Amino acid sequence: MSAKAKASEAKAAVLKGKEAEDKVLEYMKRMNRPFGAVDVAANLKGAVPKTAAQKILVALSERGDLVQKTCGKTTFFVANQANMEDMPAEKLSALEAELKSLDEGNKVYAQELKSLNVELAKLRNAPTDEELASEVESLTNSVRKAQTHLGPLRSGTPLVSAAETAQLDADWTTWRAEWLRRRKVFNTFWSLATDALTPQQATDLAEDLGVEHDTPEHGTLERGSLCVGGSVLGKRRR
Repeated sequence: MSAKAKASEAKAAVLKGKEAEDKVLEYMKRMNRPFGAVDVAANLKGAVPKTAAQKILVALSERGDLVQKTCGKTTFFVANQANMEDMPAEKLSALEAELKSLDEGNKVYAQELKSLNVELAKLRNAPTDEELASEVESLTNSVRKAQTHLGPLRSGTPLVSAAETAQLDADWTTWRAEWLRRRKVFNTFWSLATDALTPQQATDLAEDLGVEHDTPEHGTLERGSLCVGGSVLGKRRR
């Protein structure tokens, strides 16, 4: 079937006379908004041609069924509101009740939409399947490594040999002695450098130079078993 034939079938049958007039008036009352002759003819799918629609609209306006308004060079027609039926109180109440019900429904839907948006945001921030698989693999490797380290402990195998322990003790003794020597040298030099300064000036100078003196925690450590015993691992193995 050709496009021209389809267009012909889409058009309504052309009305004339009283039928055309009734059709235009019924449409104008039903829509209850301003239209021009071109709009009426187009919206009626050609049932009333443009020229006929213009004449009918003018006639209905002169009869008082429509009100004619001119805006510039364009003329509009609208149903005469004075002829419109008043809405019964019962129907108005029913519409108001329906409006209230719809408003309440909209509030419920708005709350549901808000909750769904929160859930959607959580899902978007959640890791993807690929990210979860990668994280599971990483954790599995960490667990496997930890189990490997726990193996010797569970079997009772010593983690540090006697030779390694002796070497650690020797290193501890050597480097602690070196630290004590250097601290003594610094304290001697610092006393000479700050002998002519007040305590506050000495403190300010230490701050400017970035000098960090021993804290009470250092003193506690010096008096502890680690330093007094002379062994990094505590009591030496025999």
